[in-house]
Amino acid sequence: MMNKRVLTAAVAATTLAIGSMAYAEVKIGFLGGFTGGIETLTPPIFDGAELAITHVNAQGGLLDGQDIVMPTGDTTCGDASAASNAADRMVNTEQVTAIVGALCTGATVAAANNVAIPAGVTMVSPASTAPAVTTLDDNDLVFRTVPSDAYQGEVLAKLLLEKGIDEVAVTYVNNDYGRGLAGAFKEGFEAGGGSVLENLAHEDNRADYRSELGVLSATGAPVLVVLAYADTSGQTVLRQAYESGTFTQYVGGDGMVGDSLVNALGADVLEGMIATRPGSPELPGTELFRELAGEAEIDPSAVFAAQAYDAAFLLALAIEKNGSADREGVSAALREVASPPGEVILPGEWEKAKQLIADGQDINYEGAGGTQDFDDNGDVPGVVQEMAVEGGTFTAKGIVE
Repeated sequence: MMNKRVLTAAVAATTLAIGSMAYAEVKIGFLGGFTGGIETLTPPIFDGAELAITHVNAQGGLLDGQDIVMPTGDTTCGDASAASNAADRMVNTEQVTAIVGALCTGATVAAANNVAIPAGVTMVSPASTAPAVTTLDDNDLVFRTVPSDAYQGEVLAKLLLEKGIDEVAVTYVNNDYGRGLAGAFKEGFEAGGGSVLENLAHEDNRADYRSELGVLSATGAPVLVVLAYADTSGQTVLRQAYESGTFTQYVGGDGMVGDSLVNALGADVLEGMIATRPGSPELPGTELFRELAGEAEIDPSAVFAAQAYDAAFLLALAIEKNGSADREGVSAALREVASPPGEVILPGEWEKAKQLIADGQDINYEGAGGTQDFDDNGDVPGVVQEMAVEGGTFTAKGIVE
């Protein structure tokens, strides 16, 4: 039989080992739509976030040399229960310090309200663009590295008017994202002298939208604006619109910008389609990100990939600034590392940032997606990029001024 003293020592050693294991890594969760409406858009977004984590781990790690690990959760994009369940697993089982995500606005709102805010967990979304995020009662815990659709809708309206398009029919997915973007677009388009002849909501994940298309085509509008998702309703609406032969021009928002859409419908169907998405201005951080992403064989132009890098890198900086893996204090530290004053930190410059923080110096992260100065609501300024389907692929045409 084991000597009592030996047994006590063994238990103590085991307890010490378990305690060491508990602090051997820091977890930042990732909530994404790995299935559902943006399932083909999510992997490159995750790659952007994972690249930031790779840079941190390769340059000394977090705090006292801990690696960051990034467990993932699938929100399905459109199911609030799935989003809440995924967030619950991140917060209460994985015990993450903070969360990158979610991506679709409804998922972000559900995860935040039902789980993250009550638990005091900071979230930074790289893709939730709806104005609804701005007005969350979030105790300063929900941020985003992408501009609001209040701006994207206005820019899309301006872009079409500049192209001489002044009559459109609009259909949008009936959720926070679709309603917010459609409302901003309609307001901007009509304020600029255009006419929205129909502004019709549709439900996601249906097989048939011919009834809605009948209402839209009855207006006589030659241009159909579809504000939905490339892998679900947006794809089906465009396929059936093309089959009807009614419209001569298609337009989309950021949720439609994916070559999976072109591949599914055919390049000849969508050639010349106009769209917008949040873009990256020509700044040192954006140029450096393109180089770093290229070295990692990641597409730097993938929608929201740069913004996902920024979300993950900023959370790592905030945890380092906070001085521990505790959840409390991350939000305040996030604001400190993202804005002036301080020495500018660019993507990939983890070792430099870590040393400055250790020396008690202020830092100011200028990111892959541009300036990430959060306002009182956790929103950032941004730019919107014109996209067009040319030669069978979505092609960036430049920043819309």
